[in-house]
Amino acid sequence: MASFSLIVRDPRICGGEPVFKGTRVPLRTVLASLAEGGDETTILREYPTLTKDHLGAAIAFAAAAAVDDMPYRGVPSV
Repeated sequence: MASFSLIVRDPRICGGEPVFKGTRVPLRTVLASLAEGGDETTILREYPTLTKDHLGAAIAFAAAAAVDDMPYRGVPSV
């Protein structure tokens, strides 16, 4: 289970941008890597301070944020 407690904001770290707890790795950097097709192994190699739990938290955070921004609650018919 992904934990949002792995994502923190501190005005003293990266200007208050959301980062992964205990790191200076921005959430948006990881989300951008995933959006560009980056796979788990590559991302974890590029950011060795992260774990699979961090990636799960990033995906869960993005999914929760998307729900708030969606204008509808269902899948449109095609």
